[in-house]
Amino acid sequence: MKQLFIMCLALLTSMSFAQDKDKEKELQRTLETAKDYVYQGNELVDAENYINAEMEYRKAISKAPSVVAGAYNLGNSYYEKGNYEEALFRHAQAAETATSKAEKHKAYHNMGNILMKEELCQEAVEAYKNALRNDPTDDETRYNFVIAKDCAEQQKKQDQDKEEDKKDEDKEDDKNQEDKKEDDQKKDDPKDEGDQDKKDGDDQNDEGKPKDEKDNGEGDKKEDQKQNGKPKPQPGQLSPQQIKNLLEAMNNQEQKVQEKINAEKQKGVKVKTEKDW
Repeated sequence: MKQLFIMCLALLTSMSFAQDKDKEKELQRTLETAKDYVYQGNELVDAENYINAEMEYRKAISKAPSVVAGAYNLGNSYYEKGNYEEALFRHAQAAETATSKAEKHKAYHNMGNILMKEELCQEAVEAYKNALRNDPTDDETRYNFVIAKDCAEQQKKQDQDKEEDKKDEDKEDDKNQEDKKEDDQKKDDPKDEGDQDKKDGDDQNDEGKPKDEKDNGEGDKKEDQKQNGKPKPQPGQLSPQQIKNLLEAMNNQEQKVQEKINAEKQKGVKVKTEKDW
């Protein structure tokens, strides 16, 4: 019984080992097939047949996603065609599935190049940092990292300047709105109109005439008095000289009338006198 158990155990072990060998062989064949697809894709890229090259790379990724060359080369193919969004996705896929530092370095380096093309400088800085973590000796990556860092600083400064300009514009708009609001309030405020009416009334005398005109008249009167040495009669009034002349004329007239009456009396003729209204 014991011998039978040992024989069964040995048989099972042998079968399991055989299955593992078969799986390993199958995996090896899969990887080889994927690499063949990548190789064919590379040949098509050299011939600038990017469409068919893309198809071969996709076959490689579908067959064996662990074959980093499929995603990496497909990303390069998209990059050559200017399809940067898809190229970035494929290189990110390659960086995720890569198992060696060399593969990761290449994927992150190319991601940095793509991000620089899209003018995403700060993101490119991070991609180059990851590339340098996997290979700090690569001169090209270090150079690109410095360029990306300078670009990121310039973009940051431009963003700050734009933000300051926006704040200044907002302040100017607020000030203009406040000024307009104040102007509208002045136009619509009845108190201002009353004050204006009062002011206009202050400029007039009791007779409704402007005070300035009254003052000017008084000024002219005083000026004439200074020039002539005599008061100037107001409209509708007689000067003292005119009154004197008028009285003398009336006296002369009365004397003539009296003389005439006396003469009539002498002739015996009765004269009727009338009042001078």
